[in-house]
Amino acid sequence: MSNVLVIGASGQIGKQATQKLLNAGHNVTALLRNKDKISDITHSALSVYEQDLEDDFSAAFEGCDSVVFCAGSGGNTGPEKTLLIDLWAARNAVEYAREANIQQFVMVSSVGSDDPDAIDSPIKPYLVAKHMADEHLRNSGLNYTILRPGSLTDEPGTEYVQELVPSNDEARTIPREDVATAIMYSVDNPKAYNRIYGLFTGDQPLKAVIQ
Repeated sequence: MSNVLVIGASGQIGKQATQKLLNAGHNVTALLRNKDKISDITHSALSVYEQDLEDDFSAAFEGCDSVVFCAGSGGNTGPEKTLLIDLWAARNAVEYAREANIQQFVMVSSVGSDDPDAIDSPIKPYLVAKHMADEHLRNSGLNYTILRPGSLTDEPGTEYVQELVPSNDEARTIPREDVATAIMYSVDNPKAYNRIYGLFTGDQPLKAVIQ
């Protein structure tokens, strides 16, 4: 089992991923700004590292084998935070991972980040930030796994997905829990190295898609 650094561990996906990784037997370092937001998770294999992602957070990588980046600026912030968190903090995380000889980097990205120009949407700055972060990771030399989920919902996970983007806009969704499960299946899994996965609710078992 890996020593896993989860960046953005207090977020809706990050918190679920942290719990699932612990349940799977991994040691987890949760990187977040406020440790109180994860106080309800207690486990002997969990350590907490408090740090703002706009500052130097390289020390959190010490002793880790794998990194999960699921931090985000949030839907209520402007382009400035999108640039600083979704792009620059992600870019810095990749650089810190290279310096620390991290074995695998799992990036939670977004549907549409492959080609932001193809989508006429107010979230285009977010998609551009995700695109550039993804490209930086792909060109880093690290073993990468990039997850590109559709619109996120709070419904319970089904663990059934499809990778191709559904033709129907309303079907381009996936529960956050399934994204967290995809993270858990990806970590410490060589079959997921250097792969990009689209994630939408479908009829294929999630574990089989990743593994």
